[in-house]
Amino acid sequence: MAMLHTVNKSPFEINSLERCLQMAKSGSSVLLIEDGVYGALDGTVFSAKVKAADGLTTYVLGPDLKTRGLDPAKLIEGIEIIDYDGFVQLVADHDRIQTWL
Repeated sequence: MAMLHTVNKSPFEINSLERCLQMAKSGSSVLLIEDGVYGALDGTVFSAKVKAADGLTTYVLGPDLKTRGLDPAKLIEGIEIIDYDGFVQLVADHDRIQTWL
């Protein structure tokens, strides 16, 4: 099984998302949670890097989007919104988890 990478910091404050995208291997999953959800927005300086991450499946936690008042329609195409049950399923489906701080 592949690795699940979680990013909880805003890419506008710290480079966790950028480092994650550089290090994650093809077949891995990236889950954006807490302030990391800002990395899922299209039209930012980070959206091109997220789009260019070949072989990675990217998810965003819907409740964290809602808490921050972010419009799901403004997400990068192809990013899947999941709920807490989906988060638990991702953890169960992956051998290892890497948290990017």
